[in-house]
Amino acid sequence: MTLEPVHMHKISELAKKIDRSFESEEVKTAADIYSLLEELELDGKVVLKAIDRLFRGIVRTELMAQSEDPYPLTYACDSGSTNPKTYDSGLFVDFCHCGLAATPTDLDIQRFRTIVCAAYSSSLKVSIQATAGWETFDEEFGRAKLVTIAPDELKRKAPDMVHSFAMYLAESEHILFMKDKLEPESFFIMDGPIYPKQLMYWMVLDDEEVRVRQNTDARKILQNYIDIMDHFLKNRQPVIGFVKNPTDVQIMDSVRKKGDAFDLPWMLDSQFFKNLLSLEKVDNASGHEGRNSINNGKNGKHIGSRNDYITYTNWFLQPKRFYEKLLDGTSPLAAADPLQQELRHNFPSEDYALCFFMLYVPSKNVVFKVEAPYGLVKDDFLRMQITKKVLFDLSLYGFPLTLTKADHLAKIRKVERQEIDKFFENMNPDTTYNDTRWGKINEI
Repeated sequence: MTLEPVHMHKISELAKKIDRSFESEEVKTAADIYSLLEELELDGKVVLKAIDRLFRGIVRTELMAQSEDPYPLTYACDSGSTNPKTYDSGLFVDFCHCGLAATPTDLDIQRFRTIVCAAYSSSLKVSIQATAGWETFDEEFGRAKLVTIAPDELKRKAPDMVHSFAMYLAESEHILFMKDKLEPESFFIMDGPIYPKQLMYWMVLDDEEVRVRQNTDARKILQNYIDIMDHFLKNRQPVIGFVKNPTDVQIMDSVRKKGDAFDLPWMLDSQFFKNLLSLEKVDNASGHEGRNSINNGKNGKHIGSRNDYITYTNWFLQPKRFYEKLLDGTSPLAAADPLQQELRHNFPSEDYALCFFMLYVPSKNVVFKVEAPYGLVKDDFLRMQITKKVLFDLSLYGFPLTLTKADHLAKIRKVERQEIDKFFENMNPDTTYNDTRWGKINEI
């Protein structure tokens, strides 16, 4: 132990100085801000608005878990990555392995896999030959592809771009590969957001140092996500993106810029929603009765521990709202100028707009975000069924069971990542001191 009691004592004194500074009316602030979200405008543009009505709800997990599963057949897609790896030659490479899990378990569905390797070198002398199409393996249950980023397309952000290409192409291609094998009366979960947000940002940014908008595979990725939404919209089949660690700042940023005399204590939207949905804070606060108070609903008033309930918000629509300052939309159709005209879509542009609702799980003290396209969420019945399905899974398992299965299916473990390094016989991994320091720590 490196910290002795005398050190911990001093740390506790410093912590108390900070802790005492936050005896504020955070819940009142959160509730007041929430009332703005019925229709939040900035510079004359609607950046967020409630679908149907503004409310906060609560369900008792025991009662919800005993109800009927609205979608007994569930699929989930996830991918495992080596994470961007660098080598002494200057090569950046990432392997992404994508699989689909089902509940009840379907071994045939789970055998199908898609592997994408993305590679980049800044040297004009290095010629990495991308595969022309898909290479099949495992009796055609598996497909693999090598894609490259040209030297003149990147002068920075190489690890981020290599990872985005590998992950987004593997996931979108695998979903499209499997879409016709899915049962129509099913529920589909994507791990994370429903759109490739980071890539979308760089596709519309006029940056001489990150010029991926000209890359054929980058454009293919955007088209893939539109095609995915087209499939689910056409079949009226629920699809959601389950965001485990939401890091959005758009709501707080907009409220701060709006300048309605709020002294905002939060930077992240998730911090705001956690305060808004925390029942203990709401119960202990005064002046919160009315339309924005937590609605106990048909599951009854909460009595018991933090394990007994989940709170959640209504659904929101982000019409023409940026993920980042330079994006002017919330779907791949946000891609600007000539690229936008090149993207095919079968439904009105607004149907691809991002919708979401937030959940707070007190037993884990975490906030989750659930995303879906407006073309599905605008249907009252589908919106209700999607909400119920998410609440059912969280009440029964604490986390979507099928997504957990997909994570285990697709994960590339540390021992496998180390084995992949050995395949590069002519190159040594570009290690750092931290690799040496922490490299022997076991990873499950």
